[in-house]
Amino acid sequence: MKALKICFWLFYTFHYTLVLVKASDSLLSPKGVNYEVAALMSMKKDMKDELKVMAGWDINSVDPCTWNMVGCSVEGFVISLEMTTMGLAGTLSPSIGNLTHLRTMLLQNNHLTGSIPAEIGKLSQLHTLDLSGNELEGKIPSSLGSLFHLSYLRLSRNKLVGPIPKPVASLSGLSFLDLSFNNLSGPTPNILAQAYSITGNNFLCSPSSAQICMGNSKPINDTSSPAKVTGHHRWVLSVAIGISCTFVISVMLIVCWVHWYRSRLFSTSYVQQDYEFDISQLKRFAFRDLQIATSNFSRKNILGQGGFGVVYRGCLPNGTMVAVKRLKDPNYTGEMQFQTEVEMIGLALHRNLLRLYGFCMTSNERLLVYPYMVNGSVADRLRETCREKPSLDWNRRLHIGLGTARGLLYLHEQCNPKIIHRDVKAANILLDESFEAVVGDFGLAKLLDRRDSHVTTAVRGTVGHIAPEYLSTGQSSEKTDVFGFGILLLELITGQKALDAGNGQVQKGMILEWVKTLHQEKKLEVIVDKDLKGCFDPDDLEISVELALQCTQSNPNLRPKMSEILKILEGLVEPLAPAEESQGGTNLGEARACSSFSRNYSEVHEESSFNIEAMELSGPR
Repeated sequence: MKALKICFWLFYTFHYTLVLVKASDSLLSPKGVNYEVAALMSMKKDMKDELKVMAGWDINSVDPCTWNMVGCSVEGFVISLEMTTMGLAGTLSPSIGNLTHLRTMLLQNNHLTGSIPAEIGKLSQLHTLDLSGNELEGKIPSSLGSLFHLSYLRLSRNKLVGPIPKPVASLSGLSFLDLSFNNLSGPTPNILAQAYSITGNNFLCSPSSAQICMGNSKPINDTSSPAKVTGHHRWVLSVAIGISCTFVISVMLIVCWVHWYRSRLFSTSYVQQDYEFDISQLKRFAFRDLQIATSNFSRKNILGQGGFGVVYRGCLPNGTMVAVKRLKDPNYTGEMQFQTEVEMIGLALHRNLLRLYGFCMTSNERLLVYPYMVNGSVADRLRETCREKPSLDWNRRLHIGLGTARGLLYLHEQCNPKIIHRDVKAANILLDESFEAVVGDFGLAKLLDRRDSHVTTAVRGTVGHIAPEYLSTGQSSEKTDVFGFGILLLELITGQKALDAGNGQVQKGMILEWVKTLHQEKKLEVIVDKDLKGCFDPDDLEISVELALQCTQSNPNLRPKMSEILKILEGLVEPLAPAEESQGGTNLGEARACSSFSRNYSEVHEESSFNIEAMELSGPR
């Protein structure tokens, strides 16, 4: 039997080695040169690298996976090139089409010139392509329309000319297409991307004016006739050109006026719009306007603060209440990268996610503007300082957990790219007018970490809510959020803070250990919030506690997915009665009498997030 096991192990080792050898052989030319190395070296040859960021790229290397800015799969194929803001100039080599396993290519904010090589259309696995902020010329290659896996395409702020290729416009899988601020011309085709921007292309026209576009594309001087232009003809031509210029200028002035009028109209009505809005409708606020709205960021208007920044109550000129988040460390990224990431966050639209109204950028400020939630956060309601308000009943608490699970499920499985929250806690779950759970700060963890890798340079979160693997290694995943959700469930059940299980002794993970002990002793009724006064189902309590304990297991692989959590909660939550659905189990007249603006926000201050200084990670990347 032992000999049989040894033989099996030797066979498995040989087979695995053979697979790796075949994979490496598939990358080698008859001369033994790695095709991907050759493609990357061609890129290096055609680019001017003044900062020497490609100095480590070596033609004699068999494995490019250790090179700077290059990412590889487990099999050793190049799957990502992240060369953002590296001071690169020169042109893009057509050899890039040989990187057939490439999924992500980020070359924005460099100084690249020349045309976009049509060979990029060979990259059938490409998901993300960003060439914005360069000086690329020529037409957009129609071959990009064959990239059916592409979900993010940005070619803005270049010098591209010609029409928008119909194959590119017909890519229905695109989440975001940005062709703004080029010199594109001709009729605008029907674009199937979920969100797109083509502003700043003055020669583009609508499909209805296709004939005018075609007319304008004809050359003014007809060189086919050898006859000389007479003085009369010159006069007629000058008058025609003058009239044409006057007409064009008039049309441009009208378009600018319409754009200004729509922007002004939007500034007074954007709060009432539905959740289905285009990315171009994100409002860019002036810093002065937000200063006025928050009374110069007065301490009296602070709603809460944490590791990401301070949140202020604000009132816009039209009377709309907003929450303004003033981010800490505003110099973490460039303006265009900040705007790109804000736009990506703005694409995440769900009834259980906090909607982003707009943003503000200055040389030293980064601010985000959200709707104001009149019922505060779950932390406010569980530890209400205005005690004449009725507490949340049992079914409402389960309903809050259900709404939170739906929002997190959307971030994990329906967003592209997916977003990991990394700070799921009661203070970040807000309650709208109907007491529906709304997940807040869901994009900030991604926004404040420049790398897309699951390994982050700083641990962000709140003590007592951080998963052990994230705290010890800095590695986060969807299961990191699952851990935080489990702690949130325990907060909803017990009404206690994660660090204080009712006795005032602050101790890391105390609520979790406290519940584990009472669960083993089968004394679950002891942990239930006293405000519920026995108004709960013992069976539902046991299922909820067991679910919370599954979510907070130390091994992340043993924790359930958000989709599995959602199914369990859907079986527990009863439909809300109409009165309860609109009032959340409380009298709104009483709620207004005890204004949320007059609350003591010390609870939020006590749960403020923290940052662990950047950890040095092993490896060249």
